[in-house]
Amino acid sequence: MRILHTMLRVGDLQRSIDFYTKVLGMQLLRKSENPQYKYTLAFVGYGSNPDHAELELTYNWGTDSYDMGTAFGHVALGVPDAYAACEKIRAAGGNITREPGPVKGGSTVIAFVTDPDGYKIELIQR
Repeated sequence: MRILHTMLRVGDLQRSIDFYTKVLGMQLLRKSENPQYKYTLAFVGYGSNPDHAELELTYNWGTDSYDMGTAFGHVALGVPDAYAACEKIRAAGGNITREPGPVKGGSTVIAFVTDPDGYKIELIQR
């Protein structure tokens, strides 16, 4: 078994596609609409299945926001340099919610970015 994708419900599909492609540097891999059930899917990532896991952005027509709840944590991305990644993300209009630095109690450098819907994206320096 392997992870294929993670689905995130979004309130504005184009805004989310722009964030993941223009701010985080992913590619729009494919997009499909389902008029009968009133939703649109967009898959983004740094490559497509089966070589890479993807994010499925789901827009339910007419729904512009969701309650985040307390169960969701974050999506993690590996980056070669968290400091440089944050500079690039900030320059592209991204929201850095935890500046890069060592994780508490350890030496791994991490940072957090928040997407337009409030989802947390962890950057882990590798």
